[in-house]
Order: sequence, then C-alpha cells, then structure tokens
Amino acid sequence: MSATQQPSQAPPRFGVEEEFLVVDAATRAPVPRAAEVVEKASATLGARVSGEITTLQLETRTDPCTTMAELAGQIGQARAVVAAAADAVGLRLLSVGSSPVAGAVPPPMTTGPRQTRGIETFRGLHDELAICALHVHVELPDRDLAVAVSNHLRPHLPVLLTLTANSPYWDDRDTGYASWRTMTWPRWPVAGPPPCFDSAAHYDQVVDTLQEAGALVDRGTVFWDVRPSANHPTLEVRVADAALTADAAVLYAVLVRALVMHLAAVAGRGGPAPDVPGELLRAAYWRAARDGLDGDGLDPVTGRLRPAPELARALVALVEPQLRANGEHELVVAGLDRLLEEGTGARRQRAAARLGGLAAIVDHVAELTARPYELGNPA
Repeated sequence: MSATQQPSQAPPRFGVEEEFLVVDAATRAPVPRAAEVVEKASATLGARVSGEITTLQLETRTDPCTTMAELAGQIGQARAVVAAAADAVGLRLLSVGSSPVAGAVPPPMTTGPRQTRGIETFRGLHDELAICALHVHVELPDRDLAVAVSNHLRPHLPVLLTLTANSPYWDDRDTGYASWRTMTWPRWPVAGPPPCFDSAAHYDQVVDTLQEAGALVDRGTVFWDVRPSANHPTLEVRVADAALTADAAVLYAVLVRALVMHLAAVAGRGGPAPDVPGELLRAAYWRAARDGLDGDGLDPVTGRLRPAPELARALVALVEPQLRANGEHELVVAGLDRLLEEGTGARRQRAAARLGGLAAIVDHVAELTARPYELGNPA
C-alpha cells in the first residue's frame, strides 16, 4: 500500500490507562494518600479514576474512543481533575515511570485477598512496585488476530519504549538510564516482551501452565508488554513508561493504534511475524531503556544500530497510510518533531535537576503532568 492509499475500514476504538504517583508537596516524596485524591476526583470522573496496587498510586482511564480528538479530550480532562484534587489536599501528581525522590520500601500496598496472594507469591519483587506505566488498548474482537498482531508487534516494542522513556531516577539518584522502570520490570516471572504464540488457544494453554506453576496470581498478573486483555475485546500494549505530558500520551496512543491497524492487515493476509532472536530483542530493549531517544537504538530484525530518532521516524513512515486515513498524520509528524526537540521525560527531568536538584525535578514534572493538551486535534 502506498503512502497515498488509505485503509478502507474504519479505525478500531482505542483507550488509554495512565498511572500516576502521589507525592507530598513539601517533601516531594511519595505518600500513601492516593485514596484521598481518588475520592475527590471521582466526583467528576466517576469510574474513570481508581486506586492502584500501592497506596502511592492512582490510575485514570478513558472510555473507548474513536478519534484522536476524543481521546485527547478525555486524557486532558482526567489529568486536570486529578491534579487539582491532589493540590486541594496538599499533594502533587506526577506522571513518571519512577519517583525522583525515594519513598518507602517496600511501598505500602492496598489490601485484599488478591493482594495478599500477590505478596505471598512475588515477595521481594513488590519492593520496586511503585512504578507507573501507560497502557493502550486497541479493539480487536478476534482473539486469534490479537495474538497474531502481538507476534508482529514484538520487534517494534523497543522503539515504542523510547517515545515515553520517563524514569531516569531511582532511590534519589540518576541511574544513567532513560527508563529504569524497564530494567526493573522484567524481574517478574511473566513480564517484558511476550513470546510468540501459534493461536489464542496456544496463548491460553501457556498462561494456564504458568498459573499452575505458581508464576501468576491470576490472568491479571500476565504482565507481558503486549497481551490480549483479560477483561476487554482488546489488545493491550503495556511497554511504555507513564508519559510526562498529555501531548506525549496522545501521540504515543495514536501511533500504537495505527501500528496495530497496520499489523492486523499484515497478519490478516497471512504474513509471517518477523523471526526475532530473543537475545537481540533483549539487547534492543536494553538500548532503548538506557538511552531513550538520545542515542542509538538496535533494530532487532537487522541487528544494526541506528539513531533512535531515525527509528522513530521510520515507525511513523510505516504507518503513514493508517494515520492519513484517520486524519492524524500531520499532527503526529508535528508531535514527533516537538518530542525530538524538547526531549522525552528523561531528558527533561535531567534538565530540571541541573537547575535545582531532585526537588526541582518533582516540581517541574508536576507542572508538566497537569499541563493542558496542546498538540491539536484532527480537523
């Protein structure tokens, strides 16, 4: 399909889940007061805001959206509401993959039978669980197609990670990585890039075996970076850090939907998924987590290093037909240009640190978390 041709089918609905940290406005450290913010914000957002696995975090979610404008409106509204709710009780809201200022270890957990089973199962892994991510759901009612698209997505996950790399600090220090969250997450038994599966039945068989082996509490603890949702007719892409700004979150989600559309068409024609050696994919993840958009990335298909911005632009070019069909191409190109100029969250956090240390990072991140959506919407 040429860049001027457009896919004939309507775009699938998509939605976003964003996780946030709640920190004290004076100490800048995470505090177990997310429930207070959720209670105030729910008066406006209803079920679109909830607690998370630790009492330091909360989550907002969009309804299923058809257009970029609809998604941007819901993301922008939710961020404004929860940030204002936090401010009203002396707190700040941070959209970061990990807190610049160290919090309690282990983090305080929400309570319930499921959480108790999780602690019994995963033990010390919970010590590093105060991390935040951005999840994108794309509607694909056919589970076999969803699994096939997951297979095709694997080599694209490192470049998707670079677009939101936003966790350079851990335990009051700069780790030297753009996404330290990515380096901690694969310690879990079912996390990181998924394996390839022959079918939805094969996926279910593997997950059932993992559960019987005690590696899962339930299907909700399948933490692969791509998975068919356990509760919705969607494919869920989970590789990203929490995006620093609403603009970055929308840009990322729109790109993910376009990529899923492209790969669904390829898989629907019976095209084989790229044969990516696990060791190359692991190395590509490591390069993406270390340098984000500010270094070279490893193309896991060719095994060659390329500038990370070049890989990001190649991704936009790959899905140009889908973006044009959705009326999103010009805005995505402009958004990527702006992201490359201003930098991901990791670069912007480090710039703030040079001006005022960890406290300045938290204050700057809180300001950008609540900043209104600015990128624009399709005409």
